[in-house]
Amino acid sequence: MKILVACEESQAVTIAFRNKGHEAFSCDLEPCSGGHPEWHIKGDAIKEAYKRKYDMLIAFPPCTDLAVSGARWFKEKQADGRQQKSIDFFMEFVRYGTLTNRPLAIENPIGIMSTHYRKPDQIIQPWQFGHGETKATCLWLHGLPKLEPTNIVEGREQRIWKMSPGPERAKMRSKTFPGIAEAMAEQWG
Repeated sequence: MKILVACEESQAVTIAFRNKGHEAFSCDLEPCSGGHPEWHIKGDAIKEAYKRKYDMLIAFPPCTDLAVSGARWFKEKQADGRQQKSIDFFMEFVRYGTLTNRPLAIENPIGIMSTHYRKPDQIIQPWQFGHGETKATCLWLHGLPKLEPTNIVEGREQRIWKMSPGPERAKMRSKTFPGIAEAMAEQWG
């Protein structure tokens, strides 16, 4: 299967699908940090999705302007147009799924897309996939089943939420947990 993993510089999901024998490519405006530049397309993920025929699209659109964790800055983001730009980008993936009728998953944290688009099909947590942490993650699915938990663990903490401010904080907070990437590859591949 040929898979585009949009807005994924970490390549966690791309690598998981590659390990299962699929032709997966990450695509992001940022260079990849996953160690496989040969599997990375540096550019606009929406343009790439339409340029080539992919069997599946898994999208991780930026959540900075959409997540409830940043609600105290919403008025500012609405006033300068950042939030609307992020909503429009998210909705481009929805349009792609509607137009192509190919399997699609869109991932984002709990945020405003539940009211601006619709409620997610599923909310997952890292602790359901082998990681002792909490980080509610929404999945909007088209033509894909809900992910089944693979390894429920104890010792749940909010490590991601508690990260100290710094230049790499946003990038570190957005990384997909390996157990979730593995579940996506196993169950959707």
